[in-house]
Amino acid sequence: MKKLVGAVSHHEREIEELREDRKYAVALLQVAMESLDNPEERGGALLSLRALAEAYGGLGAVAAQAGISRESLYRALSPKGNPTLKTLLAVVKAVGLRLSVKEEAQVKAEQARAEDKSAAA
Repeated sequence: MKKLVGAVSHHEREIEELREDRKYAVALLQVAMESLDNPEERGGALLSLRALAEAYGGLGAVAAQAGISRESLYRALSPKGNPTLKTLLAVVKAVGLRLSVKEEAQVKAEQARAEDKSAAA
């Protein structure tokens, strides 16, 4: 099969967008972290975390921060992975953020307000 001239893979473009648009990277990280709690969404969330790790320092550098091998990080951030808190914190730190906690009631109220705004629009 011939490679298209000027074509860019979806993955390469995603990494580029994450590097160029900090707000997008932060939003993706927030959604990914929230989705880890849902078994149906966990695989996609882990792949998003892997993309963030690639965009901000690369898997090797993030793995070094987490104190694990690159291969272990790759497995932990695969669709069936099971990363440790230390691994998740390394990815969050690589993006230049820190982990925080909100009350579930506050999150649900914020989601309801956002849904109301989008329904009214």
